[in-house]
Amino acid sequence: MSLTRRAFQTLLALSFAALASGAVVAQDAARKPFEPVVGQEGKDVIWVPTPQALVDKMLDMAKVTPKDFVMDLGSGDGRNIIAAAKRGARALGVEFNPEMVELSKQRAAKEGVAEKAQFVQGDMYEADVSQATVLALFLLTTNLDKLSPKFLAMQPGTRIVSNGFEITGWTPDETQKSEGDCNSWCTAHLYIVPAKVAGTWKLGQGELVLDQKAQTLSGTWSMGGNSTPISGAKIRGDQIAFTAGGSEYSGRVKGQTMQGRVKGMTSGAWTATRSDL
Repeated sequence: MSLTRRAFQTLLALSFAALASGAVVAQDAARKPFEPVVGQEGKDVIWVPTPQALVDKMLDMAKVTPKDFVMDLGSGDGRNIIAAAKRGARALGVEFNPEMVELSKQRAAKEGVAEKAQFVQGDMYEADVSQATVLALFLLTTNLDKLSPKFLAMQPGTRIVSNGFEITGWTPDETQKSEGDCNSWCTAHLYIVPAKVAGTWKLGQGELVLDQKAQTLSGTWSMGGNSTPISGAKIRGDQIAFTAGGSEYSGRVKGQTMQGRVKGMTSGAWTATRSDL
């Protein structure tokens, strides 16, 4: 056998060995479980895990019970959803990264809550949140602002709890800090989706005109040709309160009507009906 032929055979053997070695490495890589990395990119946001102490605080603030349907947009490794499911709630996480979705499903199964904690791959901006009673979120203000119209379309009284970041134009109904190991992520904000009350209402013999920006209200009370600004106006879910004409009104919004109790210059029950439709 010539030297050239021997060299060729040696080179061929080494090539097969290299290919075989590469195949083994590839198989080992394929078998290695996916592990999320802090800072990895997602849908318009990077992944940073919420400390468990703050997860618990957020769900406490939202008063999550087995009657709730909790959603998380950009659910990451599923910790918000799994924690909500452990409280008996039905829960759904929407996550852009399919590997994170599978990881979340595995974690839910390991924690014994796979039946209540569900995860789907999808775009958080396209997710249907209309049936949720609670949103538990860790998103940037830019993400929250883009989702704000979707939030305002939810049922009055829906609770939105956010890790750290606020929604522009909204005023948190509550802000609390968690105790324990939370590092720099210790603050949570709770928002209660308000009923839509902007417009004109017939109230007794007068007219109530309300302006609304999220949960903030202003307006005027008119009767007999006189008009005065209302004061102390606030709305939390479907509950409304304001002072007009020297009387304090408090009550509940029910579609195109509001009703409740009034005290002051006038006392008793009151009802207002929307008159601008």
